[in-house]
Amino acid sequence: MTVEDFTHAAADFPEPFRLLIRDSVESTNDEARVLAQAGAADGLIVMAEQQTAGRGRRGAAWFSPTGESLAFSILLRPDESKALWPRLALAAGLAVAEAVEQFGPQAGIKWPNDIWIGNRKAAGILVEAGSDFAVVGIGLNVNTTRFPPAVADIATSLRIETSQVFSRADVLGAIIGKFARRRQQIGHEFEELIAAVRVRCVLTGKSVSLSTVSGPRAGIVEGIAPGGELLLRTESGLERLIQADDVRLRPA
Repeated sequence: MTVEDFTHAAADFPEPFRLLIRDSVESTNDEARVLAQAGAADGLIVMAEQQTAGRGRRGAAWFSPTGESLAFSILLRPDESKALWPRLALAAGLAVAEAVEQFGPQAGIKWPNDIWIGNRKAAGILVEAGSDFAVVGIGLNVNTTRFPPAVADIATSLRIETSQVFSRADVLGAIIGKFARRRQQIGHEFEELIAAVRVRCVLTGKSVSLSTVSGPRAGIVEGIAPGGELLLRTESGLERLIQADDVRLRPA
């Protein structure tokens, strides 16, 4: 297998982003966290050709075959209040969706952290916070054509959707270019960010079930609130959910 050269893409990253590539790590989020605790500056991107213990939300395994996908984490030291850092998941999701659309397919956002092409998942976002930093983990299926049986029916990739092979370096460059702008909008320009997320929200108008810290919920999604919360109409009224796990569509 030929190892792709990311030098040209990294050279075009906007400030302050810079790329560190590891051949193999357990998790790029964990690697970025260690570097953050050692004093690494805002904008460091840790990418791995292979993750041996990549994970999504709730510790679920993330499938990222060597040389076919993108698995990377961005270290940030935001100026905004820590209360706004959860919005980074929406900023990253929107950046990935916009980058995907540069290469052809229309992308949807499944609040709060998944990117869909059609009705299948192409990317996932995992944001984790430290004392004075945040790590934004992104996994995107680029040229993958085969998935494990457990996710084969719900996963897709750019290659599957377009029948084309893509430069992962070009895709990474597009994502970082979009994210450089969107990360700046979690504060005073959040209305613009949310407007772009709303038009891509695949859950609006759908019946869903989900898990929250206070228990399971089920209802109809009415949209996304100005603060980024999911608006869920349940039997007891309209709820605003800041975070949720395992969001699933229910049969109509």
